[in-house]
Amino acid sequence: MQWETIETPPGSPVPQVMTVRAQSIPARHAFPEHAHAWHQVVYAITGVLTVAVAGRSFVISPEQAVWLPTGHRHRVGSLLGAEFRSLWIADEAGRGLPADPTVFGVSVLLQALIVEAAAIEGQADGDGYAGRVAGLILDQLRRAAPLPGALPWPREGPLAGLCEALYAVPADSRGPEEWGRALGLSGRTLARRFEAELGMSLRSWRRRLRLFKAIELMGGGMGVTQTAMTLGYGSTSAFVYAFRSDMGCAPQAYMRGRPAGLRV
Repeated sequence: MQWETIETPPGSPVPQVMTVRAQSIPARHAFPEHAHAWHQVVYAITGVLTVAVAGRSFVISPEQAVWLPTGHRHRVGSLLGAEFRSLWIADEAGRGLPADPTVFGVSVLLQALIVEAAAIEGQADGDGYAGRVAGLILDQLRRAAPLPGALPWPREGPLAGLCEALYAVPADSRGPEEWGRALGLSGRTLARRFEAELGMSLRSWRRRLRLFKAIELMGGGMGVTQTAMTLGYGSTSAFVYAFRSDMGCAPQAYMRGRPAGLRV
């Protein structure tokens, strides 16, 4: 299936401090590549986003956001649909934040602040409440920890189709040889291109994908055992072991400390 293009808003004004845009992105829709004369925080309160910037492409869940400094060309979309929250931040207000595009973790407090900022966007701010919310968001952004482990994503071509198929069916255990035959490539060529474009092997990427999907599925209410089976693990204990190895805690403990489904 082809992706559809979403039109960027025309004549957008430069934010005085911060402007929050709320938008639903349908499945397989994306904004065309563009840049802003201000900083941007790319975030989804539900669903996952694909973000391409600075020669990299990756997907983020509601536990993650992307900081895009002024002037960086980028493309944002969603494979399965998402509730998009875009924070536009004036140059001066973004002082002290990274000079390069950065993926960072979203705390419970930051998620709540983003939801609140979207809810009050455009309202009169006679008592300065909106300004204080914006100030707290900026404080949280400056304290947010960069995440080196975002899930990389191909920009286009046969590898994009491969990754979309594995995202839809994460239990698929085919290796480079089988996928190579399906895509008209040798297994060695596919493995080499995967390493070159995504910076890791197909096996390592699938492991990271399954962790990413585990958080998504359990966040939607799926139990640990069903999640393990959906992801293709041979047993619940094997899934718990893999999750604990990567996240430092069991799935149940991780989900207890996770933001509780905020909505606008």
